[in-house]
Amino acid sequence: MRLTVAQALVRFLANQYSERDGDERRLIQGVFGIFGHGNVAGIGQALASAGARVGGGLPYYLARNEQAMVHTAAGFARASRRLATYACTTSIGPGATNLVTGAALATVNRLPVLLLPGDIFATRAANPVLQELEDPRSYDVSVNDCLKPVSRYWDRINRPEQLPSALMAAMRVLTDPAETGAVTVCLPQDVQAEAYDWPEELFARRVWHVARPMPDRAAVERAEELLRGSRRPLIVAGGGVTYSGAGEALRAYAAEHGIPVAETQAGKGAVSGPETPGLVSVGAVGHTGTAAANELAREADLVIGIGTRYSDFTTASRTIFGAASGAVRFLNINVAVFDAAKHAGEMLVADARAGIEALRVGDWKADAEWTGRAARLAEEWDAAVSVAYGSEHLTQPALLGALNEVANGLPSVVVNAAGSMPGDLHRMWRPTDPGQYHVEYGYSCMGYEIAGGLGVKLAQPEREVFVLVGDGSYLMMAQEIATAVQEGVKLVVVLVDNHGFASIGNLSESVGARRLGTAYRRRGSSGELDGGLLPVDLAANAASLGADVLRASSPAEFRVALAKAVEATRTTVVYAETVPGDGPASGAWWDVPVAEVGEPEIRARYERERQARRPYL
Repeated sequence: MRLTVAQALVRFLANQYSERDGDERRLIQGVFGIFGHGNVAGIGQALASAGARVGGGLPYYLARNEQAMVHTAAGFARASRRLATYACTTSIGPGATNLVTGAALATVNRLPVLLLPGDIFATRAANPVLQELEDPRSYDVSVNDCLKPVSRYWDRINRPEQLPSALMAAMRVLTDPAETGAVTVCLPQDVQAEAYDWPEELFARRVWHVARPMPDRAAVERAEELLRGSRRPLIVAGGGVTYSGAGEALRAYAAEHGIPVAETQAGKGAVSGPETPGLVSVGAVGHTGTAAANELAREADLVIGIGTRYSDFTTASRTIFGAASGAVRFLNINVAVFDAAKHAGEMLVADARAGIEALRVGDWKADAEWTGRAARLAEEWDAAVSVAYGSEHLTQPALLGALNEVANGLPSVVVNAAGSMPGDLHRMWRPTDPGQYHVEYGYSCMGYEIAGGLGVKLAQPEREVFVLVGDGSYLMMAQEIATAVQEGVKLVVVLVDNHGFASIGNLSESVGARRLGTAYRRRGSSGELDGGLLPVDLAANAASLGADVLRASSPAEFRVALAKAVEATRTTVVYAETVPGDGPASGAWWDVPVAEVGEPEIRARYERERQARRPYL
């Protein structure tokens, strides 16, 4: 069949499917793209000629920013438990380099996205072309090379014959739960338009079976021995539990053996669901964790990490696990060897659900006193959260409490990313099912929220999607509101305005940086940014992008506005200015180095705190 490279690519992608446990779906659900000279005559023409309508072969969606469309694909992939995603196409030049942040986010969070940037001429007939980066070391370098370190697979198609093997490799990585992340296939603009006689089998319907790797029997026996020797075990549930659909198995196992369950950001909500007698969930763990989970983490003699990569927030910069017990072991159930080996843990390399189901320890249970104490600590924490949620002022915790109440009465999901809200959400949010909590904190990327929320809504149209975004993050990437309006996709965007970067402001003050650059203020007479607040009307900005806007200045007004937003049929922004007010603290540290010269008291405190760091060997 004679087609251009781009036409062959589009036809191939439309016929790729994923399957796990009988759940079969299209792997590449569509293409987000912004066209320029580097892809309009190739992929642009191919999509147009194939019919790019929704419901057709390979639907096309117009985004407003290249970074944002990768966030949308990543949000969709996470909400689809990594069984489906979108492709993203750009021109060569700034369009391609705009992909880098989104690619890093996808790879850090182990989320499959397919990137199809245009590239410079493979023939080099017209070099240097518009937007070409000339590197005197090699004519084979383009700006797309900066995507190599943030991609799990990267290739450049310099000849049509190279396309089939590259596409097969790309699909393999996208559907491998241990290897997945951003996949980049660079397409020189002349090659995209080049015709070739393709074998018919390239376009056959192909199903990629997503495996559930089973654990090695000897590894299971070692893990069981560790469990039987433990008196104070603690499970740390990560994102792998949710992606594997292991929540039900984990609830049953933890309840049967009296093991308290803590959760990472990606694993938040993993054990939420039907009431399970005997299950003790102590909530978030680490720097943004609950006091309950962190107290247990300090005293645990065995930490069972399931589907977690142990980020510094989870481990409180390696200061929290076993800090009081004096000795702690790790059992890591993970589909990726790289993560399973962390903290010199006993490795059970397997799918999370398969790993849990393989462990058989008879009637062994954690000490009854340990399990009972965990339950009491969890109750105490829940009471402290209720106090913070019930503030009469519109503090951030009070706002979250009102939203949590509404969300729990609906099929819903809360979407958030960087700033202070992920910490408050991780500590305080009360999810009712594993899909209700969607906070991107692996890359902590400002600007993810609205674009990611769009991806979540495309994946789960039956849920009410609440996008929580602060003013700092909103100003970085608000324009996908227009994309949501364009596509008739309804989001409820809760825009929280505190006139700057509250989270980094607090951190800045704690390390002696005096909140420099963290407030949105005019340049004052002193020459510093200490003048009046900027007269920026974010609500008006949201309205200009096509959203309906409601304003709230008290908890009561916020609840009324939220109810109206839920009843609305189109994207609605609820704008609220919050007042200072904190929820209960986690009591855990996070390592941010302090200057050795100039801040002696702060540096001395830092030196004391980091003494608690452990090698976990």
